[in-house]
Amino acid sequence: MPAPKNRFKEALAAGRPQIGLWLGLADPYVAGLCAGAGFDWLVVDGEHAPNDLRTTLAALTAIGDRSNAVVRPPIGEIWLIKQLLDIGAQTLLIPMIESVEEAQRMVSAVRYPPKGRRGVGAFGRAADFGRIRDYVATADAEICLLLQVESRAGLAALPGILELEGVDGVFIGPADLAADMGYPGVSGQPEVLSAIEAAITEIVAAGKAAGILTFDRALAERYLALGATFVAIGTDVGTLASGVAALRASVGA
Repeated sequence: MPAPKNRFKEALAAGRPQIGLWLGLADPYVAGLCAGAGFDWLVVDGEHAPNDLRTTLAALTAIGDRSNAVVRPPIGEIWLIKQLLDIGAQTLLIPMIESVEEAQRMVSAVRYPPKGRRGVGAFGRAADFGRIRDYVATADAEICLLLQVESRAGLAALPGILELEGVDGVFIGPADLAADMGYPGVSGQPEVLSAIEAAITEIVAAGKAAGILTFDRALAERYLALGATFVAIGTDVGTLASGVAALRASVGA
């Protein structure tokens, strides 16, 4: 029996647009709720949300096969990537990639030897606790590696990153990129938007999947038109905060 099919990776390779939602509340109950809302992918965020290995595992379990879970660790460390893969994460979104060398290290981290450095452990959740006999032989093909480029250094390294086999997609981080370009908190600044559009165009031209998070519906449509295939349009935090504020304002003084 081979490793489970990664439907998200398959969709990206086929160029089918995938609409996503960020999960920052770090609660499996919320993850389960959002999994039934129809989003193609859900980000279990460990960089800017209080998720650890066990809450990530709980989220993966809650999401199940109702959506595609994308796990973002706080940093691209090989030991952490190993743990995330062993608990069943098949799609990883690695933040703050700024060089070809860093990107290559991430490619190596998600692959078993001899092609990579992932430690061999075939008795975790990813291998259904040893029941998937062919897991080690087939897992590499189902891992989807997405790298975040979100600085001027990252943009400069983008051409080399796009040449790497094993990088399935590149996600542009608007907030960090805007800050690095001298516009903290102003990701809608024209210079930033221009850099984002140029990067998406470059990624698509290289045959890789391009991704981004935006709360602006018009921008989401614009990025999809440019060929971006994994576009997140909101967060559970923002949706809850705006929803309860609107509810309160709807009645009384």
